[in-house]
Amino acid sequence: MLIKKIKYPQPRSSEITPEEMYMNRRRFLKGVGIVAATAAMAACTPTGASRTKPTPLGVEATKRDEFGDISTPYDFVSGYNNFYEFTTDKEGVAKLSEKFTTSPWEVEVSGLVNQPRKFSMDDILKEFDQEERIYRLRCVEGWSMVIPWNGFSLADLLRKVEPKSDARYVYFETVYRPDEMSGQKTPFYPWPYTEGLRLDEAMNSLATIATGIYGKSLLPANGAPVRLVVPWKYGFKSIKSIVRINLVAEQPATFWNTIAPNEYGFYSNVNPKKPHPRWSQDSERRIGEGGRRDTLMFNGYEDQVASLYAGMDLYENY
Repeated sequence: MLIKKIKYPQPRSSEITPEEMYMNRRRFLKGVGIVAATAAMAACTPTGASRTKPTPLGVEATKRDEFGDISTPYDFVSGYNNFYEFTTDKEGVAKLSEKFTTSPWEVEVSGLVNQPRKFSMDDILKEFDQEERIYRLRCVEGWSMVIPWNGFSLADLLRKVEPKSDARYVYFETVYRPDEMSGQKTPFYPWPYTEGLRLDEAMNSLATIATGIYGKSLLPANGAPVRLVVPWKYGFKSIKSIVRINLVAEQPATFWNTIAPNEYGFYSNVNPKKPHPRWSQDSERRIGEGGRRDTLMFNGYEDQVASLYAGMDLYENY
């Protein structure tokens, strides 16, 4: 069952473009070369680029976030992704992941819990009401999207397994399947991909287990069949293709923090005042728009999450 969230303003039905019209427009735009031209512009704009007022490029989106920003067209969401398990080429992920097997699938939830469990995808889809959650995704590389996710609160899943009193963190692990994910054959990275949250972060209502986008099942390129979405953190925290969730007492090792702790902190909250060694974080390029826009603290979700970090130095605890 698809439930519209009422926390944020939703578009009027008259503002939503019917799918058939949207698909026809996509085909037309491809014919005149607009989609190809826009995709070529999707790389991060250099730091010194002019911050002009963002201008959507032609493709009409069907949804808006609570700020009124239009959602990123499906072609871009499905065709421009970081997923090193397949390739470091963002525009190459979709092709290389086409044959990735997503069924059958299980997510094991264990560790410091009273009711450890393995959830099949049927369990996940039947036991948890699937909501539409329109969130901004901000990549640490300086680009962003607005994505209509389908999924449910991570907190609902954790309540099912009843965390013990000594559980403090939640550890996530991506499937390890190098025969299908050729990037995992690269010896330079500590596969499988892992991520982590504090338990109170994981219990925040914004933290989402996603099973789809735009009302459709997730594609392999987007982390099928089930992934995490943590919209106030940089995109690499939103781990894809999850097979294991463990509740633990100590802060877990995470993929990028292990590789380059000076670049990727455990928290990795979106913070325009904390520059990355290779990318300025004070502005971003919204995929499908021209120019750049200012980056917001916590990606614009400060009201919902700032209390989690009360008293913390967010420059040091990045």
